[in-house]
Amino acid sequence: MTVCEYRAGLEGIPATQSSISFVDGQRGVLEYRGIAIEELASKGNFLETAYLLIWGELPTEAELELFEHEITYHRRLKYRVRDMMKCFPESGHPMDALQACAAALGLFYSRRALDDPTYIREAVVRLLAKIPTMVAAFQLMRKGNDPVQPRDDLGYAANFLYMLNEREPDPFPAHIFDVCLMLHAEHTINASTFSALVTASTLTDPYAVVASAVGTLAGPLHGGANEEVILMLEEIGTVENVRPWLAKQLAQKGKIMGFGHRVYKVKDPRATILQHLAEQLFEKYGRDEYYDVAVELEKAVEENLGHKGIYPNVDFYSGVVYRKLGIPSDLFTPVFAISRTAGWLAHWKEQLNENRIFRPTQIYTGTHEAAYVPIAQR
Repeated sequence: MTVCEYRAGLEGIPATQSSISFVDGQRGVLEYRGIAIEELASKGNFLETAYLLIWGELPTEAELELFEHEITYHRRLKYRVRDMMKCFPESGHPMDALQACAAALGLFYSRRALDDPTYIREAVVRLLAKIPTMVAAFQLMRKGNDPVQPRDDLGYAANFLYMLNEREPDPFPAHIFDVCLMLHAEHTINASTFSALVTASTLTDPYAVVASAVGTLAGPLHGGANEEVILMLEEIGTVENVRPWLAKQLAQKGKIMGFGHRVYKVKDPRATILQHLAEQLFEKYGRDEYYDVAVELEKAVEENLGHKGIYPNVDFYSGVVYRKLGIPSDLFTPVFAISRTAGWLAHWKEQLNENRIFRPTQIYTGTHEAAYVPIAQR
């Protein structure tokens, strides 16, 4: 019998073959379908990027116009979904609400035809269109307010900020948010994407696939890290306290949220772009009170841990950008999910072409030939 090598967390073990995205962690490279993330962030928009990820090529002007029209048309939620959301506890985390809502969509669109291109496109459109509406609606409902209906005259990013903050955003912050969505849209086989692949391999519906991924993303070691970064910066408090705080963390072997990555051994290219976006926002609308703390912490961590390849990841600067956009900290991860839905759906669609159900093995560490002990003798 062959004994397999055990690797905790499947680290370094290929789980699939994919042409969707590429990462070189030593050089700090991220590509979507071969296009550098820096180029997409400077020239494209989120829906164009989502189309690229899911269908494999940049859309023509007509294809993009049709895709945007479909997304706009399907933004609204069925009233029964809204009624269900009104029953959620106000103290519940928005990620739990989002997972429940994503799964519930499968009840309303229960036809499952995974070999039908029309069904696949309709599912893609519905999920990309309705996930932002769900996030914004729960935010208002938990404060006792009715949700704001989507506006057909606003773009994808601007419409979400409008539904969330109950006012139309300026074009510049809407553009910044659109770039943020592009940066979080896809990142090879991370935990939530792997969860999506495992669920998809059973040939269940795409709503269950996305719900599964949302549940995985909610963990603090994955998407929840950007929320933890803000809590960490609040705990540090001032620039002067950065180095004493870091020294204490290192001595106690504590976590430094927003630093380090399983793949990147240099600064995450998305973190670099996000830092530039933050500086543009602050120049126009005033600085975030914790940005200087974040910059000083990056310097201190690089001095102490840079030789180990520990640098800022995508979560480190996203929080200060989102705060400036009026997004509450416990919505950071749901916003991540809005964006990453594009990547999850791209992998779902790709896997349908050559699907095989995931069935890994294990290395058994228990006993053998143990005797049953009667309950009176235990």
